[in-house]
Amino acid sequence: MLEESRYYFQKAAKALDLSDKTQKILLTPYRVVKVEVVTDGHDGEWLHHVGYRVQHDNSRGPMKGGLRYHPSVDEDDATALATLMTWKTAIVNIPYGGAKGGINCNPQELTDKELFDITHEFVGHIREIIGPNLDIPAPDVNTNADIMAWIMDEYSNHYGFSPAVVTGKPVHLFGSEGREEATGRGVMIALEKALETQHKSLKGIRVALQGFGNVGSHAARLIAEKGGRIVAVGDHKGGIENKDGLDVSKLIAYVKEHKTVSGFAGGNAFKSEDVLTWDCDVLIPAALGGVLTAENANDVRASIIVEAANAPTTPEADEIFHRRNIMVIPDVLANAGGVTVSYFEWAQNIQQFKWELERIHNELYKIMTRAFEAVLDMAKRKQTDLRTAAYILGIGRVARATLSRTHHSLSKFEQFD
Repeated sequence: MLEESRYYFQKAAKALDLSDKTQKILLTPYRVVKVEVVTDGHDGEWLHHVGYRVQHDNSRGPMKGGLRYHPSVDEDDATALATLMTWKTAIVNIPYGGAKGGINCNPQELTDKELFDITHEFVGHIREIIGPNLDIPAPDVNTNADIMAWIMDEYSNHYGFSPAVVTGKPVHLFGSEGREEATGRGVMIALEKALETQHKSLKGIRVALQGFGNVGSHAARLIAEKGGRIVAVGDHKGGIENKDGLDVSKLIAYVKEHKTVSGFAGGNAFKSEDVLTWDCDVLIPAALGGVLTAENANDVRASIIVEAANAPTTPEADEIFHRRNIMVIPDVLANAGGVTVSYFEWAQNIQQFKWELERIHNELYKIMTRAFEAVLDMAKRKQTDLRTAAYILGIGRVARATLSRTHHSLSKFEQFD
């Protein structure tokens, strides 16, 4: 993932005519923290894990990014994801920089008490480098609202009442309305705006999704509510299809009980990997990274791809889609709804004033629409694809803020307002 994120960065940097020194400054993380997390296990034995927090950039505001609990967590992946968060927050123009991190543990093998202890121990090690005005973590892979509440509690034990130290908290513990569905809603808005460029609407559009977790299920529900047809869904255990459109509300209820779409009675079964090449208008990869590759890119039949997952498309596949005139709405734009509503939660916590759900939906729509239009305009001006245009926009804004803080010339970055 680190190599891929650098590849896209370098394409944009070339278009921006950034010097080697400026590129190095923009890519180098502000801070990398690696800590040892030792806790007591339920069987009396010690548990030993390693935690990471990579803080990439703070030129445009406090750093923001998820914490994931997964055995694959390491410094390289955290660095790549923190860098992507920097560009993503700049693309949607919210006042943050990027961060990422987590612990190399497997929550499925831990009791709730062990998970609680590991979280508190980790926060004890990083509490001096996070905070409402420094770095605001959020949920990611295998973390959730409850874990965010534990982090808030442990941090507040040391620094006083601090709900703004994390986002993605339970609504009853200073979380925000609309946060759970935010990424999926942002995906729907981005798709709606893309269709408008082709003089189409969501009504009747055939959509296939890979992944039906939080992001995929909410995106499917919202698209279906606007008249779109969810014709195929694949997950880790299987796939289900219905050319007339799946009943999304019933599918959501089924998955909540069975943890998979496999076996759902409202459609026909198929091999889950086939969803990526399904006969559809729109493909939404909403699960894993690196699933669209040089091996399957020529077989994709969708005319629009909306990257709800992080980095689902390899650079080789991206080039193929560009040659085939398949519109790819990149992850740094398409799935930015989550961090945008996290920004709203942070703002509410600082103000100590709760927003109504209608306001959150309206503000998210405005920010996602403005970002899509800015990326589209950049793509037209630079005669490039949406991904490169998004990177140009985000990197240009970060470069402008960085150079402005160091009294360097800003003439080439005046367009990035």
